[in-house]
Amino acid sequence: MAVSIRLARGGAKKRPYYRIVVADARSPRDGAFIEKIGAYNPLLAKDDPKRVVLDTDRAKHWLSVGAQPTDRVARFLDVAGVQERAARSNPKKAEPGEKAKERAEERAAKLAAAEEAANAPAEEPAAEPAAEEVTEVAAEAPAEEAAAEESTEA
Repeated sequence: MAVSIRLARGGAKKRPYYRIVVADARSPRDGAFIEKIGAYNPLLAKDDPKRVVLDTDRAKHWLSVGAQPTDRVARFLDVAGVQERAARSNPKKAEPGEKAKERAEERAAKLAAAEEAANAPAEEPAAEPAAEEVTEVAAEAPAEEAAAEESTEA
């Protein structure tokens, strides 16, 4: 018989409360269990000592006879010092997908093109006087229009 140490959910809707139980692996989550060895209340603060209550002696016993803890219970047992839990790492999980990579490459190309365009006018000082001449001509044009309007009204 495969035995597991796992959580059995209790509590009301949106107010979870879990019992840490030793149960046959084939039994349902909230169904029959062999022994209750603790409790977990996720609604309490993380530093609250009543958040996880665990009978470490019984947990050691069940581990010695071959019970397999679930991932969450293994974390509790590691914190309690009952069983060492190996750290898990999945660096591929954080890697962006293909489309996100393509968008990032396009964004980088646009940024590089914008930087080149911004650096190009700084190297050519001859372009600035031409811009000043255009603004002077534009400033004179409204004055001529106003003079033309006065002569037509008179």
